[in-house]
Amino acid sequence: MRQEWMFILFCFCVAIFDPAGAWATQVHAEPEGLYSHQLGHGFFIVSMGVFIYWLRGRRLVRHKGWRYLQYSALLFVLWNVDAIVVHHLENQDDLFMKFSEGTLHAFLQPYPGREWVTVMFYICKMDHVLCVPAIIFLYLALRQMIRSPHEFSPRDVERP
Repeated sequence: MRQEWMFILFCFCVAIFDPAGAWATQVHAEPEGLYSHQLGHGFFIVSMGVFIYWLRGRRLVRHKGWRYLQYSALLFVLWNVDAIVVHHLENQDDLFMKFSEGTLHAFLQPYPGREWVTVMFYICKMDHVLCVPAIIFLYLALRQMIRSPHEFSPRDVERP
């Protein structure tokens, strides 16, 4: 319990004394940075998909902790698909004009007839709607596994 409070205090101090470093904006260098970043998203999708398949194949999702972990993995898959779509749309020059890109005051102006793409981009850009619940489910899964470790012993795992 003491270590948790120390970690919370550390995070609070970092947030107070270095607020300029807390911006959540990232622009990828052309073109290699974006390619490797997109490959990372793809690898994450495949990894989480295999993990879900593995959990279901061994029937571990019968237990609440593993089920939460499956939900977390599924939301991480959706988050990565969303991120790939957003990164792809960001690099299309004929969809909308970007102003003050990479800042907290950035805005978009759609080209005529492309307004729907701009709205879709804006909605997809709110990826925290998928990522935060994924992290919460991950936390719930780990908490459940710590609280009742007897439910997660290797004896219970059924091999396919």
